[in-house]
This record gives sequence, C-alpha cells and structure tokens, in this order.
Amino acid sequence: MLTLLHLISAVALLVWGTHIVRTGILRVYGARLRRVLGHNLNNRVAAFLAGTGVTALVQSSNATALLAGGFVADGLMVLATALAILLGADVGTALMARVLTLDLSWLSPLLIFFGVPVFLSRKQSRAGQLGRVAVGLGLILMALELIVDAMTPITEAQGVQVLFGSLTGDLMLDALVGALFALVTYSSLAAVLLTATLAAADVIGLPVALCLVIGANAGSGVLAMLNTSLYNAAGRRVALGNLLFKLIGLALVLPFVNVIAAWMQGLRFEPQDLVIGFHLAYNIARCLLLLPLTGPMARLCQRLLPDQPDSGNEEARPRHLDTDALETPRLALANATREVLRMGDLVETMLDMILHVLDGARGDTGKRVARLDDDVDALYTGVKLYLARVSREDLAPGERRRWTQVVEMSINLEQAGDLIEHMLEKIQERKTAQRHSFSDSGLEELTALHGLLKANLRLGLSVFLSGDEESAQQLLMEKRRFRDQQRHLAHAHLDRLHRRVVQSLETSSLHLELIGDMKRLNSLFCAVAFSALEFESNDGTDDATSPLKRGES
Repeated sequence: MLTLLHLISAVALLVWGTHIVRTGILRVYGARLRRVLGHNLNNRVAAFLAGTGVTALVQSSNATALLAGGFVADGLMVLATALAILLGADVGTALMARVLTLDLSWLSPLLIFFGVPVFLSRKQSRAGQLGRVAVGLGLILMALELIVDAMTPITEAQGVQVLFGSLTGDLMLDALVGALFALVTYSSLAAVLLTATLAAADVIGLPVALCLVIGANAGSGVLAMLNTSLYNAAGRRVALGNLLFKLIGLALVLPFVNVIAAWMQGLRFEPQDLVIGFHLAYNIARCLLLLPLTGPMARLCQRLLPDQPDSGNEEARPRHLDTDALETPRLALANATREVLRMGDLVETMLDMILHVLDGARGDTGKRVARLDDDVDALYTGVKLYLARVSREDLAPGERRRWTQVVEMSINLEQAGDLIEHMLEKIQERKTAQRHSFSDSGLEELTALHGLLKANLRLGLSVFLSGDEESAQQLLMEKRRFRDQQRHLAHAHLDRLHRRVVQSLETSSLHLELIGDMKRLNSLFCAVAFSALEFESNDGTDDATSPLKRGES
C-alpha cells in the first residue's frame, strides 16, 4: 500500500511540475507568446513552427489550444491557421517528451537548489519566475526517477501483472486507457512520460505502450474540447478540428500497431526510448501529413459546429462595427462611436434598475443587471478589437485624438457597468437580505443624487457625440455640483447618526458606500469633458477636418 502511495504521489509531482513550468513561462513570456501566435500567420508552415516553439516552452498543448481558440473566438485569427498551430503544438509536446527522458538525473537537484532561493527572494520579478520554471523542471525530472523506483516493487505483484496484462490484445481498449491517462493527469505529456516509465519497468509490453501513447494524444484533444467549452462556436471549432485530426491519426495507425511494435523490437534501444521515439515520429508524420488539410478541416468544422442564431439577446452583439469600413478610418470611427452610444444606453438602463431596488423592488433584477453588464462587456470587447484594427498611421491628428476619445469612453462605460453591478450586489446582500431599509430622508437623498448622476450620464454622452465646448464646460460644472451635493449628503447622514435614527444606523455603511460609488460613477461619466475640451483646443481652426464637427458620428 505504501509503495502504491509513493507511485501516486510521484505522478502528482510530475503533473505539478509541468504546471509550474507552464505557468512560470506564461507569466514571463505570455505576452510575447500571444503576439507570436496572434501574428497574422497566413503561411501554414509558419503557423506550424510557431505552435511547435510555443508549446515546447510552455510544455502544454492545451495551453496553446486555449490561446489559439481565444484568438479565433475574438475574430483575430482564421480557423485554418489555428489548426496549423495546434498541429505544431503536438510536435512541440513530443519534442519535450524526448528531452525530459534523457539521462538528466544530475540536473534535477541543481535546478531545484538554484531555483528555490531565486524564486523565494524575487517572486514578482522575471528572475523569480524563471526560478519557478527551474524548480518545475527539477520536479519533473525528480518525479520521473521516483516513478521508476516505485514501479520496481509494483511490477513484482501478481495482481498488478494481471491488471496490465488485461490490456494486451485489445487495441481500442488500450487506446482508451491512454486517453484516460491524459485526462486524469491533465496532460498528454505527463501521460506519455508515465507510459514510457511503465514500459521501461517491463510492466507493459511495447504494443500496449504504443496504444497508450496514441490514446494519450487523442485524450489531449478531448481536454482541449473541455477547456474551450465556454468559448463561442468559432473558438470551439479550433478544439473540434484538433480532436478530429487526432482521431484521424488514431484510425490510420492503430490497426498497424502490432506490426510497428514487432519491427521496433528488433531495434537496439531501451523500451523507454522506443516509446518516446514512436511518440515523436508518430506526431511528426501525422502532423506533416495533415498540415495541407487544415483548410478542408476548417470548412468541415464550420458545418459541424455552425454559429448559433441569436437567442433574442440583441444587445450582446455589436451592430455597427462594419469591417468593410476599416479601410476608411473616419467611417470606422463613426461606427465605433455609434456602438459606444449603445453602451451608454445600456448603462443608463442599469442605473434605472438600481433606483428600483432602492425603492424596494425585488424579483430577478440582479440577474437582469448581470446580463446587461455582460452585454456592455461584449460591446466593449467588440469596440476595442475593432479599433485595434484601424490603422492609426492613416489617421489625421484630429482623428487620432478622436480614436483615443472613443477608446477612453468605452473603457469608462465598461467600468461603470461593473461598478453598477457591484452596487446592486451590495444592496441585495446588506439591505434586502438583512431586511433593513433606508430612512425616508436617506432614501430621498440617494434618489436625488441618482437623478443628478443619470443627468450627467446623458450630458456626458451628448458631449461625447457632439464635442461641443459649451456642453463640456457645463458638464464640468455639473461634476462640481455633484461633488458638493455628495459632501452635503454625507454630512446629513452623519447628522442622522448623531440623532440615533435607527434606520440610518442599520444602513449607515451601505449608505456611505453607495454615495462613494455614485461619486466614482460620476467621475467616469464626466471624464469625457476633459478630452472634449482638449480636442477643441488642439484642433483650433481644424474644425473642418474633425469628424465630430462634420457630424459623421
């Protein structure tokens, strides 16, 4: 029993080591790796090589699948390119399996010895994260040694020999067990390394080991499907195509496993080297064979997993972000402006719901606000990605300032949506759940402040649309007026506390927090006044070229 526990802990250490390496690399070089994968790789070979290199660094084809799936989901990459990247990712995993099974027992203590103090002393720095990677690599090598040591007495047990002996002969069953290995260890790399170790300990024969390797590759495809299940249909197609490619490889090779194993047993190599060598050769051959088929596979995935029709939530889908207008930056800015105005309408609706809850309304208001906030986030993402595709080099100085203004306004509205949702959660948790209520004076003050806030939101959207200097000056005056009113109401609340008004005492913390939240919302709504005045002062007599003055919004 103790030996089995040692084996399980060694496998867990192997999985943990691969996790540490992956997270450490992503924290240090994550942005660069995303840029490498997100680059417009129209060449299949370039995409294939990018996937190989990135996966060799992060030691996880699943991490690469998540990155590529996210790019496709956001419309930043075509499906065929993402599929080529994932084919390269499989080769990258196989290469790392080869490296990690070399005789590197001397390297494990050195990596851990130097990695631990570097990581503990400089956790948040790049050097600290590289120390974390060194520790992870050391743990992987140590885990492989522990697995070999733990397997030696286990192989002598009659029950274990019978258990693994039951795998011999049924190719599909062996492949299924390999897929389960990958799912349990959450890594095809860990599953392949474990299989190689079992083969080296003579626990399983070479034909069974090859089937386990093929199944582990298919299991990593299933893992990618699970990891991307929350993506939209476009993002899920990446994992679907990846899984179909792996199943095609399984169907082509599995019937010939016994023939391949018989030929390989004639080679003068250790069983572990044979398993790892087969894993590498299988993935290189499969991926190179299927690389020209990424286009047809992309079309097949489009048919198997079509875009879902909109289920009635029209707000979650941008309406005006026409990609054809990207060639005309002025028109693209106007389209983005219209979408930001839609964000403002949604935020105003959320504000109205806050007032209803303050008045005592119940029901599904919280869920509705959460859905509206998701819609605001979706529009913000659409505007952000749309404007990122606008060539700023082609913009005139005034248009560049307008580009910045649109981005800033979308950011402010997105933050406002999150803040309103948080305000509603606080009201429901502290007021509704605890059955407390505001005093009449307190509720009246919050309602009045809410009215000022809503008026400033509307004025801010007007300033954003027109860029009128007089309206911007008025918005700044309203901001100061709101600030004075907020201070007055805070003092009035403290006066009620001094008079020991029970309802004010019960809701004091919530009351003051809501006033503070409204102040932050007001700052977000009024920030456009500063950019509008700066826009006017910088443009001077250039009004004729300003998209605001031409009314193109």
